[in-house]
Amino acid sequence: MIDDVLGPDLDVLFCGINPGLMSEARGQHFARPGNRFWPALHLSGFTPRRLTPDEQHLLPLYGLGITNIVARPSATAAELTPQELREGAVRLAGLVARTRPKALAVLGISAYRTGFARPKAVIGPQDELVGGARVWALPNPSGLNAHWSLDRIADQLAQLRSALGLPSRSGVDTGGGG
Repeated sequence: MIDDVLGPDLDVLFCGINPGLMSEARGQHFARPGNRFWPALHLSGFTPRRLTPDEQHLLPLYGLGITNIVARPSATAAELTPQELREGAVRLAGLVARTRPKALAVLGISAYRTGFARPKAVIGPQDELVGGARVWALPNPSGLNAHWSLDRIADQLAQLRSALGLPSRSGVDTGGGG
C-alpha cells in the first residue's frame, strides 16, 4: 500500500484512481516513467520545478497532497470494480473532511463518474462538494490515457490553480486560458 502524502493547510488534494504495479513496488505515487502527473504539475505552475516520484514528500511544502480512490494496486484502472470505486469515494470523502483541503482534484473522469455516481460529469469544476471541499474532475495522467496530451493535462491543472487564486510557481504564468 502507498501512503497518502498529506500536510496541514492543503490547497489541493490530488486523487489518483489506484496505484499501478510500479507505483506499488516503489511505494511512490505516479511512479511509472510514462506517467504525466509530475511534468503536468510543474507545467501548470503548481511546483517551481519538475519533481520526481521520490520527491513526493515535498508536495505539502507547496500546499499539495496525493491519495487514491482505491488502495489496491492493479496493472490498469479498468481492473477495479464499480463497488471498489464507490467504497473508495466514501473513504475519500472522510479523508477530505478530516484534512480540509481547499479543493479535491480527482485524476480520472471515469473513476469519478462511477465512484461518486455522477455519470454525466465532465472534466473541470463540479457542482458538488466532497467532504466540504470543491471538486475538480481532471484527466487521468497515465500514459495509457492517449486521449489527453501532456499540454492539455497541464492546461487543465493550470485552470484549477488559477481558479483557486494560487500563484504560478513555475516562473511562467500558464493561467489556464484554453
